[in-house]
Amino acid sequence: MAKNDEFEKAVTKVLELIGEDPKREGLLKTPSRVAKAFEFLTEGYQQDPKEILSQALFSTSNDEMVLVRDIEFYSMCEHHMLPIIGRAHVAYIPDGKVVGLSKIPRIVNVFARRLQIQEQMTEQIADAITESINPKGVAVVLHARHMCMEMRGVEKVNSTTVSSALRGLFKSDERTRSEFYNLINTPAPSHF
Repeated sequence: MAKNDEFEKAVTKVLELIGEDPKREGLLKTPSRVAKAFEFLTEGYQQDPKEILSQALFSTSNDEMVLVRDIEFYSMCEHHMLPIIGRAHVAYIPDGKVVGLSKIPRIVNVFARRLQIQEQMTEQIADAITESINPKGVAVVLHARHMCMEMRGVEKVNSTTVSSALRGLFKSDERTRSEFYNLINTPAPSHF
């Protein structure tokens, strides 16, 4: 609780520094709201990706690609603390174990809910899956818009940054890599 009090005092100070009156009616609860928002937006620091993945590992004879695509994520850049809004595509090739499908978006969120740079987040997702389930390969692609580029700085609205991390067969086998890129670039059926 003391941590939240400190955070609220810091937000109050920021409001004063930008020329606002923290006692103004519309701002009275802002420090508390911002503290709660940041607690949620940075909850990834309190989560262990290996623990999440180990909770839902299952034996399998499947050795074909498993892909969860179009996973929405929201993060904040570590340089300006402004939003990063994007989609993640995560695939792996099992080697005796599969992970519950819901765990893949959870792993994306673990790393998205930390101050980030997109390139690092991409690597962290791939490495967490590689280390936890030891698959034959992992591929992660992130497409994101960075508000630090759109709202300030170069102000290039709708520019998209794409980053990838390839491990195992996705890096060494051209056919596997091509299959992955074809699958993530094929529009989803409209009947979903």
